[in-house]
Amino acid sequence: MDETPLPEVTEQFARTLAPASDAIIDEMDARADREGFPTVGPAVGGWLRLVARMVDADRVFEFGSGFGYSAYWMAPAVSDDGQIVLTEIDADELEDAREFLDRGGFADLAAFEHGDAIEIVENYDGPFDVVLIDNEKHRYAEAFEAVRAKVPVGGAVVADNMIEAGPLEFADVRALLAGEDIDANETSRGIAAYLKRVGSDPAFETGLLPLGEGVAVSVRVE
Repeated sequence: MDETPLPEVTEQFARTLAPASDAIIDEMDARADREGFPTVGPAVGGWLRLVARMVDADRVFEFGSGFGYSAYWMAPAVSDDGQIVLTEIDADELEDAREFLDRGGFADLAAFEHGDAIEIVENYDGPFDVVLIDNEKHRYAEAFEAVRAKVPVGGAVVADNMIEAGPLEFADVRALLAGEDIDANETSRGIAAYLKRVGSDPAFETGLLPLGEGVAVSVRVE
């Protein structure tokens, strides 16, 4: 990537303000470090919990859940009779997510769905107070379209990897958003397409959270 990544000092400072982790989150972080698994990290995880609290979340839907890291961070902020729908294409990771949330005492809140999240969301009526989009980057706009009508006024759609994500070239994303005709890779085009879609939707207001690998936050206002 030819742009300066998000400053580490911002990440470090955000972690000092985030809710305290527990033994299970520490175990998840250690696993992510050991395996190079791309979780949102504790700074963004703590912030996701705050978003869930701010909207008094009853229901959460995740497009891509891995081994349950983001869901575990949000679970304490979801109402006792609420629900978090985890989706994951990798059956082993989904089973690990089930184990982590069960050990944390959150299994009763969780629905574990194996398969394509964009197909799975069609089986749910909503509403979803918080939506996390963290599946294949070239399908982010498609994920938004699939869930958009199920987000109530005041609800939030959060999308990870706006600035950094493997082959993502942030300079190319900026160029595409500016309308330039460039030879960009699929990931960069996917992120640009998502930002164009949510940014042009009059029912949502969108901003960027400069933590982790960059998080776009879109709140439904009408």
